[in-house]
Amino acid sequence: MRIGELAERAGTTTRTLRYYEARGLLPARRDANGYRDYDERDLRLLRQIRTLQDFGFDLEETRPFVECLRAGHPEGDSCPASLAVYRRKLDELDALIGELQAVRAQVGAQLARAERARDELAAEAAVPGGPEPECELGGRQ
Repeated sequence: MRIGELAERAGTTTRTLRYYEARGLLPARRDANGYRDYDERDLRLLRQIRTLQDFGFDLEETRPFVECLRAGHPEGDSCPASLAVYRRKLDELDALIGELQAVRAQVGAQLARAERARDELAAEAAVPGGPEPECELGGRQ
């Protein structure tokens, strides 16, 4: 199949396919008249790349999966190098989750502090002659 058909079937652009070709992820086979020639294996490679990118893998991280498929394995993640990429990605995700949990805890603590301060101001305002609470925008509540 030609590059346009492959791009359409893979849900991408011919420009992207040329980029993958330049990066060595997609084979650069040419037929007798010089047109790029692709087959179902190439479509499978592209689907593997796109799936991994949808999961947050960068293009270079897809290389071991592509190489595994090119080596004739039925799945791109059945080779040791692919499994190593999965492990690294999980470690990266775990670190990000930890960072997000820490930020969430900080935001939760700030919210609790702000709510306590608001409640204290409201309690003081309920006492005759107490201060009237002000909104951050400068208006009275």
